[in-house]
Amino acid sequence: KGKQIIGWDEILEGGLAPNAAVMSWRGEDGGISAAKDTHFVVMSPGTHCYFDHYQASPSDEPLAIGGFTSLEKVYSYNPIPKELNEEQKKYIMGAQANVWTEYILNEKQVEYMSMPRMAALSEVLWTHKENKNETNFLIRLQKHFTLLDNLKVNYAKALFQINYKIRNDINKQKLFIELNSNSSLGDIYYSLNGS
Repeated sequence: KGKQIIGWDEILEGGLAPNAAVMSWRGEDGGISAAKDTHFVVMSPGTHCYFDHYQASPSDEPLAIGGFTSLEKVYSYNPIPKELNEEQKKYIMGAQANVWTEYILNEKQVEYMSMPRMAALSEVLWTHKENKNETNFLIRLQKHFTLLDNLKVNYAKALFQINYKIRNDINKQKLFIELNSNSSLGDIYYSLNGS
């Protein structure tokens, strides 16, 4: 009846129907195997494409199923595995992000888990690898934040989160504090007197 099957990579375990496509979520191995056998593939590995994972320190985030998938990790993804030859690469249709909602309470939390990672994956899929530039993306993303603010979208601001490490050197009677952020953009300012 003109229908085609697409299934998560578990369908590889029973042998694929001739027209079956594969959604590779348990890493890339299933997608690689399917493409080598001339089946179409949508890459969706949990390592880079699961947006129901935390995107910052769990102590600062809404409850999630677990895992950690930062904006930078999403942006670093390449859905075309290097293990494939030029002919096999044609079977990779693209990638897909997933947001499973077992731990997500409402639409606003779906927005939070999706944005801005959705923008990062969009650029991964729509930009030639040689034209990707993470610093440039992060600068342009700030314009998107203005748009998202105007639309009242509840997006994650983990990109600007300040992380710290405290180390106490008892011998020198000194306390060392190291500050860094999830982004290479901008400077970190701090005050010792609350100003």
